Amino acid sequence: MTEVRRFTHGSRIPGWDDAVDFSKDPAVVPDAATTPVPEHLRAEIEEYMARYPDFRSASIPALRAAQREHGWCSPLAIEQTACVMGLTPGYLTAVGTFYDMIETQPSGRQAIYVCTNISCSLRGGDAIYSAMLEAAADDSDLNVRHFECLGACDIAPMASVNGEYVGPLEPSDCATIIADVKAGREVLPDKQLRRRPSAHTIAKQES
Repeated sequence: MTEVRRFTHGSRIPGWDDAVDFSKDPAVVPDAATTPVPEHLRAEIEEYMARYPDFRSASIPALRAAQREHGWCSPLAIEQTACVMGLTPGYLTAVGTFYDMIETQPSGRQAIYVCTNISCSLRGGDAIYSAMLEAAADDSDLNVRHFECLGACDIAPMASVNGEYVGPLEPSDCATIIADVKAGREVLPDKQLRRRPSAHTIAKQES
């Protein structure tokens, strides 16, 4: 039987399999009277909640808002979000530890996610990930990590840089990406997914 090669970087974010602490008291919804929440954060979360028939569907954008405010979804960030949404911190922690884009551990504010799922992996995604780590070195402001799937297989291998999808990438692009992020410049404009012409645009140009 042929042994299947396994990747050393794992397939889930840290903490997803942490054991439950049954010694803790049952979770309750944080008291609005004793849980200070920045007004701009409260307004943003409430705006997300208003978009959905079931307000719990706003959990991910609400946690993302708290993450932008605090740099990561710290216990305080989760408590503030739970307070505004009227949910328990445990409910939001369950959401946050399931989705890769929610950081439940301290991390750099600059999010650089390299896709290492099947399409990207077959086209050199793991080499891109290694090159990105090397380019980032030990800069604590850079959150470089692999990602299970970013859903842009047509530009594999690719990465998300603070939400900007770029690809197809070469290992040599990684140093440029890191330099652009550090300098606050636009990242690889010629390889941004949103700048690619759509089929509709191409059809109009050819007609």
